Amino acid sequence: MELFPLLLLVLAFVALVVLPARARKRQQNQTQSALAIGVPVTMAGGVHATVAGLDDPATIQVEVAPGVVVTYARQAVIQVRQPAGAVPGPPATGGAVVEPVEEPLRDDRPGDGPSGKTL
Repeated sequence: MELFPLLLLVLAFVALVVLPARARKRQQNQTQSALAIGVPVTMAGGVHATVAGLDDPATIQVEVAPGVVVTYARQAVIQVRQPAGAVPGPPATGGAVVEPVEEPLRDDRPGDGPSGKTL
């Protein structure tokens, strides 16, 4: 019975620290495996770039502007983005095109009635 609180502490540590770290590592490995030349990526610090070279296993060359190639550590890639013009989601298979419906603007400020006068 004296070991029960210690066991609870160990289980809480595993649940709050170890499992999320494993999930982050798995996500990072998936991101690294999705890298290919020409793929748009987001780097640490918010830099949006396109992969220009994958020669070294520890680094990546990215083009941040036309003709400007910068070398980063592979771990700096935080997101692989969709190419420009790509529509996210499953491919369209045809069918009716639904036009968006515009709703009238509402003024929900307190004190404004339908007449527009402030009470």
